[in-house]
Amino acid sequence: MRSTGSASSCRSVLRAAAMVVLLTLTSCTLLPGNRADTDPPAVVVDTAGAWRPRLAISMPDSLAADFTQLQPQLGGQVGMAIIPVGGGRMTVFGDWVSGIAWSTIKVPLAIAALRHDPQEGIIHDVEAAITWSDNDAAEALWQSLGDGLEAAKAVQDVIDEAGDATTGVAGPRTTLDYTSFGGTEWTLANQARFASRLPCLPESFQVTELMTKITPEQAWGLGVLEGTAFKGGWGPDDDTGVYTVRQFGLVPVRSGMVAVALAATADSGSFDDSTTILSRMARMLGGHLDELRGGSCPPM
Repeated sequence: MRSTGSASSCRSVLRAAAMVVLLTLTSCTLLPGNRADTDPPAVVVDTAGAWRPRLAISMPDSLAADFTQLQPQLGGQVGMAIIPVGGGRMTVFGDWVSGIAWSTIKVPLAIAALRHDPQEGIIHDVEAAITWSDNDAAEALWQSLGDGLEAAKAVQDVIDEAGDATTGVAGPRTTLDYTSFGGTEWTLANQARFASRLPCLPESFQVTELMTKITPEQAWGLGVLEGTAFKGGWGPDDDTGVYTVRQFGLVPVRSGMVAVALAATADSGSFDDSTTILSRMARMLGGHLDELRGGSCPPM
């Protein structure tokens, strides 16, 4: 599996601030914001006891207009999905719908490994797998979960717990590929939905904290937005050699956080051009963060 995707004192402060936001979200407290134009968020409990957040997010017309204007200039197939942390209405832009997870799968893998056995060696491998996307470390995490089927079930449970299999939204369910976990097919919408529940999951805080410490060499895309926790992945098509690059993360906004998933396949087929596309989309999104309304984890 191919890898994915110093800091100045200013960047360290920003990272620390981002983790205060993540900790606040994990403790299920909604950050203050102007809610005069919306109903307060509520949590609906279904008959199975699962929480289903009722939280609206209205995409500003200016964001949709800017994406529509930018897309023809990007030179590739692109996609972007946005949803409030804690869940709610998702907005999807572009024509990229689904593809191989590549190293973005290391996020649920790391959570599964920490839940299974949070020993010192596992913690070291989690750090390596997330911050610089080390493939050997990810393989060690996978092996720590048992044989292929046991490991796949452990990671699958994390993905399902984040709503992938139970949201009732039409579309394919993510099913982990136990023979090559990085080869799992993960739709853009399902990945954004996973990200929206990520800070709410047990044993996720350490992983989301590491997602604010990605190596600078992999800080493209959402990495250009200060205070964002993110993880990227990439790889070429076996037949054509054309690279797809994807990424998801948690972006702080006025009233909490939004979960964002991005993907691009440049017309040139190159890795560098695809990462440049993600960075251009992220910068465009960054110009609208003050207009977005985020969310938080529901009360326990």
